[in-house]
Amino acid sequence: MPIQLAAALAIGLGAIGPGLGIGILASKAMEAIGRNPEAAPTIQTNMILGIVFAEAIAIYALVVALLIMFVPAVK
Repeated sequence: MPIQLAAALAIGLGAIGPGLGIGILASKAMEAIGRNPEAAPTIQTNMILGIVFAEAIAIYALVVALLIMFVPAVK
């Protein structure tokens, strides 16, 4: 039971940050494109890079949760 709780906390808390970050990033990018449509390609490229880096953190959290679940603890 404690192992499942630890894995759930690892992925749950590890996904909150990137989720909020991606939401804020996309919101500000759309606001910037609305203010300056000529800069849309540059803004979009930077937004996609930011999303990729934020999503990498969520993938690391998933790997940690899987390691907690499937790697036996040393006693």
